[in-house]
Amino acid sequence: MEWETPTHDEIVEISKMHVAILESAESDQGWVMAGMHHVLLFTLGRRTRNLHRVALPFWRDPDGVRVVIGSFAGARSDPAWILNLHDREVNPGVKVKTQHGTYWAIHEFLIGEERDDLWSRMTADRAFYGDYQDTTERKIPMVRLPENEVIES
Repeated sequence: MEWETPTHDEIVEISKMHVAILESAESDQGWVMAGMHHVLLFTLGRRTRNLHRVALPFWRDPDGVRVVIGSFAGARSDPAWILNLHDREVNPGVKVKTQHGTYWAIHEFLIGEERDDLWSRMTADRAFYGDYQDTTERKIPMVRLPENEVIES
């Protein structure tokens, strides 16, 4: 898939608008953008404990579990939602809203060989993530979001 990557400032603004669409839309509008299905991820701020929402495209691992990527288009540092997820005291799990329901996920940061294998599979499908990795020194995080408990469907 080819598309022009927005700037980091544009990503923040686009995400705010995308969150608003996903929170208000009862139709399919917003759930599939740029050819990718999306989730709405809810985290608590690691310092403020305020509720934060971010719209993220997801990819499915070979078992069909959703995986989100903390690329921030190859920025030097991880996006805030990744930093929030690292704080297990504040975010022992996360609420995930999909097009068809909402669930609680005990999120899993992919590491080591498993992460590298899934990164290769994912970038074969979405090559632009490889381009993002090439622009930054950090290893772009991958987070698995298993459906641990259905909240509503």
